[in-house]
Amino acid sequence: MSNEIFTLHVNGEAHQVRDSWLGENLMDVLRDRLGLMGSKGACEQGECGSCSVLVDGHLVCSCLVMAASAVGQQVVTIEGVAPVGSPSDVQQAFVEFGAVQCGFCTPGLIMAVHDLLERTPDPGDTEIREELAGNICRCTGYGRIIDAVQQVAVARRTDRSGA
Repeated sequence: MSNEIFTLHVNGEAHQVRDSWLGENLMDVLRDRLGLMGSKGACEQGECGSCSVLVDGHLVCSCLVMAASAVGQQVVTIEGVAPVGSPSDVQQAFVEFGAVQCGFCTPGLIMAVHDLLERTPDPGDTEIREELAGNICRCTGYGRIIDAVQQVAVARRTDRSGA
């Protein structure tokens, strides 16, 4: 097993990755090499969504992506969705609606919601449920999460219309 050095562009910054091997997954590199602990490793099979990140604007389970395959692409983690100390509108809505409980699934859910609302600014209840189906939450029952997503969609729509 040979160690490689490569550069990843994460949250708008170039990070040199050292002491990795080419088959190492993106989640492990983000957490263990770059110290970005937001993405959580739960199932490590792409089933739970807790490790979700955006790679060139596409939502992926970072446990299933080889880190070296993300070279030359923009990676956005939960740490990069808003400036440090200032939550994104999605993060704020999750807090306000009680959609955060144990917090383990929260980073992946928030990444999925950002992705959904970027592609579909006015999703219906069914569409929200379908888009978040890849994220497992054992605490909330999803009702509060869906309420938070709907609130953000309404607020963004109001901001766009200037009302």
